[in-house]
Amino acid sequence: MRAQLEAVTEELRRLKAEGVRHVSVSDSTLVLLRAAVARQVGTAPEVVEDPAAQEVPEVEVPRRVARAPVSAPSAGTRWDGQPIAPLPAPPVITLPAGSRMEQMNWLRERVLNCPVCREHVRPGRQLVFGVGTPEAEIFFCGEGPGAEEEMQGEPFVGPAGQLLTKIIQAMGLSREKVYIGNVMKWRPEMPTEWGNREPTPEEIAFSLPFLRAQLAIVQPKVIVALGNTAVNALLAPGPDRKMKDLRGHWQTFEGVPLMFTYHPSYLLRNTALSVKRQVWEHMLLVMERVGMEISEKQRAFFLQR
Repeated sequence: MRAQLEAVTEELRRLKAEGVRHVSVSDSTLVLLRAAVARQVGTAPEVVEDPAAQEVPEVEVPRRVARAPVSAPSAGTRWDGQPIAPLPAPPVITLPAGSRMEQMNWLRERVLNCPVCREHVRPGRQLVFGVGTPEAEIFFCGEGPGAEEEMQGEPFVGPAGQLLTKIIQAMGLSREKVYIGNVMKWRPEMPTEWGNREPTPEEIAFSLPFLRAQLAIVQPKVIVALGNTAVNALLAPGPDRKMKDLRGHWQTFEGVPLMFTYHPSYLLRNTALSVKRQVWEHMLLVMERVGMEISEKQRAFFLQR
């Protein structure tokens, strides 16, 4: 159920970023959400009746959810009820001499032993550095770790990550042949186990030097930014920016071509063939940019039959 809650949270965050301020939610959906939240905090039994069995009418209730995300409490409180500590100035990263692998191993140790980063990790969880080859031509960049990622210490291992892996495989690659990282190296703190929140500008500013160092080591031909928060972190927020006008169009980050597409979690919620095709067209552009051979079969993926 946690995955479903996080999917709802991500969708509300996406809508908020698109400028939506109010959404409509059916009573049956609210029953499920309340039951799921209650189970997460231990105030309800594990088994909850299907709302359909309770004959809850499917009536749309406007403004029932007024702000997003509903499952993300205040960004200023930690899991122990204490306020989130202010962050110091962003770190200055000077890479040592050596091979790309040697530099990446050095940077990994630098991140995993960063006292500021470690201070913001829930006890028993992990910082999330990145995976893949430092020789990668394509660098996939997300926003930050979720619950599954901080448990395993690896980016994109939950349901959205599994879908990203399938996309990479459809391109004729593997996770070992690309590089996958996040802007944030820790999961933004929450006072609850469930739910995620967007990182604050301060958190992004502190984390960006680590991402820049990863990019300096990998020297990819293309960066693929996954989701609104990732692209805002890389390009800096623009009050008049319309995300729909950026997707599928080349941008640059510190001289590296940048392709912005939907986060895989969005594809888990919106399964329309047209949306899948849109993301795949973005990947075809990426493949062309790095000089990959594209088969006719690949070009035909997700086309309307």
